[in-house]
Amino acid sequence: MAKGKGKAHNRETEDTMFLMAGKKSKTRLLYEPWRIFRIMGEFVEGFDDLAELGPAISMFGSARIREGHPYYDAAVQVSGLLCKEGYAIITGGGPGLMEAAARGAKEAGGVSVGLSIELPYEETFSSYSDKVLNFRYFFVRKVMFVKYALGFVIFPGGFGTMDELFEALTLEQTGKIHDFPIVLFGSDYWGGLVDWMRNTMMANRTINQEDLDMFLLTDDPAEVAAHIKARVDNQSYLKGQASTLKQGARARDIIAG
Repeated sequence: MAKGKGKAHNRETEDTMFLMAGKKSKTRLLYEPWRIFRIMGEFVEGFDDLAELGPAISMFGSARIREGHPYYDAAVQVSGLLCKEGYAIITGGGPGLMEAAARGAKEAGGVSVGLSIELPYEETFSSYSDKVLNFRYFFVRKVMFVKYALGFVIFPGGFGTMDELFEALTLEQTGKIHDFPIVLFGSDYWGGLVDWMRNTMMANRTINQEDLDMFLLTDDPAEVAAHIKARVDNQSYLKGQASTLKQGARARDIIAG
């Protein structure tokens, strides 16, 4: 989901300092245990800001696919349809397809929250997001995408998008999350990957058909919304909580506050 060249290293971020600390001098390592308080604080801030968001769907996609591309238009449409079903939208807070998802929410009268990440180069934030939360650490941000979403919609993207896809599939496969709808949008883009999963991974018995059934591949925005709604309605931990989706109507007031 990064903007610009992947090898830009204009400045050292908190993530970089944290991950590279073990390779530095012993003097610098002495300060590392204190970093846990900054990490803990970032978790607390994220939990506090998102706790009352209500039911939400996380949408992912490339920062490099801009307005005028069919995938951009489709992301706007999917987001709008999901908002009309009562969901808030969570994005990476950046340009491209992340912007499209936030824009779709805005145009549909819904709410979107952008979870941005500190990068070594300048990043443009989506002006359509109702709220943007800034994270220093990728792993904290990744928790928020899953913890406060009822499902994922994955549009075409690069390594960051694929990272979120395979994390969700791993969490579902290992039982860490349950009944979690995952939708891949764009059969031309994702079809080759799905074929490889089936013809190589499944053929070598590293996954099975049940694993492939964890996600839907589609080109139809209406099917995305219908699939998400059907799967969420079937989520066992939400049954008997008729007011859950009604919280979505409160999200704009909460974000504004």
